[in-house]
Amino acid sequence: MTTKALNLLRQNRDTYGAEYENHLFGQYKLYVEMADRVSARRMLANSFFVGVHTTLIVAFAVLIKEDVVKPVWLIIAPFFALMLFCFVWERVVHSYRQLNSGKYKVVHLLEQMLPVAPYDAEWIALGRGKDKKLYRPLTRVEQWVPRCFALLYILLAGILYFKG
Repeated sequence: MTTKALNLLRQNRDTYGAEYENHLFGQYKLYVEMADRVSARRMLANSFFVGVHTTLIVAFAVLIKEDVVKPVWLIIAPFFALMLFCFVWERVVHSYRQLNSGKYKVVHLLEQMLPVAPYDAEWIALGRGKDKKLYRPLTRVEQWVPRCFALLYILLAGILYFKG
């Protein structure tokens, strides 16, 4: 993908003026900071989902142990909502992955206009995410967490169903 394909440049150095390099570098720094903030928001979203699901798993485990809810279908029905919640979490992870991918493509293009390209060099050093021995992208791992919670919910629903 080229700079032109993303329409990254609005003006060239000659028409922009004397502050071109300073403004380019300033925009690069701001953009990299914003990309980092997306990653921080992704971690915050994951913390939220893990916290909610952990609390719910504990609550359901207590309900199972204490044999609190009867009839069984009253507690099985919320499991469908929890499965949907797991699906939403997986979609959030996927969305952040796409957003970060796009941001870092732009960072790499901006680096083509700068004297050094540390993010591009890092990505090359990590095999561009294709060599699992060098680097396994976090979002690939993150996608399994909601699936594991969904599996746990299925197991809990089965226990409740067969216990009731």
